[in-house]
Amino acid sequence: MRLYKKAALAVLLMLGFGFAHASDATKTVEAVNLEKIALSGKTVIIQGHVTKVNNGIMKRNFIHLEDGTGSGDTAHLIVTSTETATVGDNVTITGTVALDTDFGFGYLYPLLVEKATIKQADVKTASHAKSHDH
Repeated sequence: MRLYKKAALAVLLMLGFGFAHASDATKTVEAVNLEKIALSGKTVIIQGHVTKVNNGIMKRNFIHLEDGTGSGDTAHLIVTSTETATVGDNVTITGTVALDTDFGFGYLYPLLVEKATIKQADVKTASHAKSHDH
């Protein structure tokens, strides 16, 4: 019986650490912009609102994302994915932070979230909430 309890405790601890690690990766658009050097090469999870989509460019889709955080250059992110979204969608993306990506032909991106998975999210982003709070 003791072995069973120790094994169960070990499994719970591993699951707990896994969830803690996943939640640590959740970032705002502003945070990814401000912490881009520390996040380079790491996986992040971001919830946001799709503001622009360019599909089928260099075998990938470029999705522009905002969440109401940041201002100026820190208020949006560009995400690349083989998946796509529609302008106006609220999504959760999971991807890898990449710095100074040069696709050639003048396409240089100081910050991208690459190879992202995109899931529809029923979230109310800060920017969406601002436009409806009066």
